[in-house]
Parts: sequence; structure tokens; C-alpha cells
Amino acid sequence: MDYEFSGATPATLAEFNLAGGVDMMQTFYDISLVDGYNLPMGINYIPAKNTTFIPPNLTNCACIATTGWVYSSTGTGTGIFYSNCPWLNLAFPPTHPGNGIYPYPDDNVERPAFAPCNSACAATGTDKDCCIGKYHDPNICKPSQYSKSVKAVCPDAYSFAFDDQQSTFIIPKGGGWEVVMCPEGRSTDILRKLGSEMFELASGGRLSTHSLKRLRNATYIREERPSAAGVTRLSTVMLFVFAVTTCIMIRA
Repeated sequence: MDYEFSGATPATLAEFNLAGGVDMMQTFYDISLVDGYNLPMGINYIPAKNTTFIPPNLTNCACIATTGWVYSSTGTGTGIFYSNCPWLNLAFPPTHPGNGIYPYPDDNVERPAFAPCNSACAATGTDKDCCIGKYHDPNICKPSQYSKSVKAVCPDAYSFAFDDQQSTFIIPKGGGWEVVMCPEGRSTDILRKLGSEMFELASGGRLSTHSLKRLRNATYIREERPSAAGVTRLSTVMLFVFAVTTCIMIRA
């Protein structure tokens, strides 16, 4: 099956390649903010018989953050980082206050509770921001202010066209997914903190006894450490994209 659909921007997306890798025996997936964002989102993996050994803290990613904090937990599932959106990227900017008395844009203006944000590409459409034309090169196209802002708050999310090494989850083929809109909890930071285990799983299709033991160790999971080995760069992908504008739950 080859299906691709992205919907209107801005939209938080869940992307899946169900037949990835050289032998098409891997699944690649990610949460993408490349087209902007409108909702918090989480992806929960439902293991198959051949993947029950993979712990959920290595597969279940989320972009949920409340304003300005990666690890700030929300019990309602409605928090997201609206104040981090560059003013010109706002899909629906607040009304100009004071009939011109205050300068515009004015970041001290209170933004609405629901304020979707366009990505740099969606906002400007330029080759530079969209990484196309002469900018279609990871050595030339670099993250924008938007990309840096969303990556700081949702480390596991795809933030611009060449962010795949820091945002792509690769696991053995099989199983299913639960895509959750407006989940409770906090943003994950799996690929940075558990990158070596993720790389082991992606490259060999299994985890060593030592890795499984570490993934059951809460102290190891919580401790801060530099970015670990990255995961393999995506090639051509088939995307199953879920884009929504209301907070619902989709069970795969």
C-alpha cells in the first residue's frame, strides 16, 4: 500500500513507513511538526508477537509540552507551546491591540488558548525554509527559529526537512499503533537519551540483555547525558498520515 496525505496546514502529523529498510522489514515512524502544529500528540506502539521484548519507554513518543517546559506534566492533555511560536508564524494572530497604540507584533499580547502555528516553510513558502531547490541539501538547509523552538520543547518531534536523524523511530516490522490526540503527560526525549539502545534495535532488530536491563532502570532513564548514536537516515518513504483539528483518539 502506498498512501500519502497531509491535510491543511498547520497540522501535527503522525507519519509511518510500514515497509522500511533495505529488506522492507522495518517500520519507521515519527511525530512531525514540519507542517506546523495544532495539537499535542502521542504515538503508542502495540507490539506484535515478535516484538514483545521492546519496552514501551523506547517506542512511545509524545509531543505534549506545556509552555516553555519539555518536562512539565499536564493532567488535561490540552497543554502545548503556543507562546513559543514566532509571531509571524501564528495561523490566527491576536487582534492588533489598542488601535495602534502598542507596537506590532507585540509578544506581550496575550495569545488565545488555541493558537496553531505554521512552520517556517508553511509560513513563507521560500526555498530556504522549505529546503527545496538549491537548499535541498542537509549541509545547506539549517533549522529555522521555528524549528529550534519546537525542538527545544518536543525533542522527539520532526521539526524541519532534514531533522530525520533526530526524530525517526525505527523498529522491527509488525504490531500496531495508537495515535492519541491531546494526551496527558509530558513530551518525551527518547532519541537523545536512549539513542544508543534505539540504534541497537534499529541496526540489529533486537536488544541485548544489558540494554534491556538498563531500560528497566529508572535512574538510568532519567539521568542526563549527551546525545547518543543517531538512527539511520530515511530514504524514500510511504507515509500514513493522521491530521486532525479536534482532540480525539484514534486506535490503530
